[in-house]
Amino acid sequence: MHTPIYVKALVYVLLFAGAAAFVFPLVYMVWTSFFTATFSLPRPDEVFAVTPNLKNYAIVWSKNNFSRYFLNSAFVTAVSMAGALFVSSLCAYAFARFPFPGKEALFRLFLLSMMIPAVINIIPQFITLQGLGLVNTYAGLTMVYIATGVVGNMFFLRGFFENIPKELEESVLIDGGGSWRIYWNIYLPQSLPAMGTLAIFIFQGTWEEYFLALTVIKSESLRTLPIAIMMFNDKYATNYGQIFAASTIALLPVIAIYMAFQKRFVQSGFNEGGIKG
Repeated sequence: MHTPIYVKALVYVLLFAGAAAFVFPLVYMVWTSFFTATFSLPRPDEVFAVTPNLKNYAIVWSKNNFSRYFLNSAFVTAVSMAGALFVSSLCAYAFARFPFPGKEALFRLFLLSMMIPAVINIIPQFITLQGLGLVNTYAGLTMVYIATGVVGNMFFLRGFFENIPKELEESVLIDGGGSWRIYWNIYLPQSLPAMGTLAIFIFQGTWEEYFLALTVIKSESLRTLPIAIMMFNDKYATNYGQIFAASTIALLPVIAIYMAFQKRFVQSGFNEGGIKG
């Protein structure tokens, strides 16, 4: 039975309206960033009459060490994302393929830790870093970023690893390879869709994280971008053009990472390139 045309039209209209409702605030923010010396939010009809320019972006980039904070966040996020993907994939590989006593009980205990709100963990995390002498260091900040995401990432990757046919390991075993080569040559290449998906979420979560960075980082020169934006908002709360320009700059890397990894989203047929018997 075919769906009536008017039903399809209604569905498309609702989808378009929903998409417009989500996209409009982003478009409004970007176009408002083109206004110079605007101390009140422009009306929608005024927004689209402005001439696009980069004046506010140049001012924001050179003001209050904003460019340095941007690079600080880029470094911390890149290290945290790479470390989280590596550690999480190793843990997932161990839980997916190696039998050992108490494996399922330990796995469930790990999952139980996900129910604890992240804000509650900030105090014990800070005390631990203080005992290790890692407060006000990128090493301590990235270590916490990597550790806090391992359980959720491992849970996601474990299910993906368990669906990889074990027959693919035979070629490595025949060549005399061990578990490391199986992990590196079989599981990582076959799990690129899942890894790409995780990379997007890890990058976004780390790039936008504020509370832990504010707690751990004390030196002004080591601050990350979310802290800088909050301070920028406090100092220039009425200059909406510059505030929205700063927010747009902070959003660009997230969009870039999404565009770079979107083709790696989890999809069926992930092992089509594998060895076939």
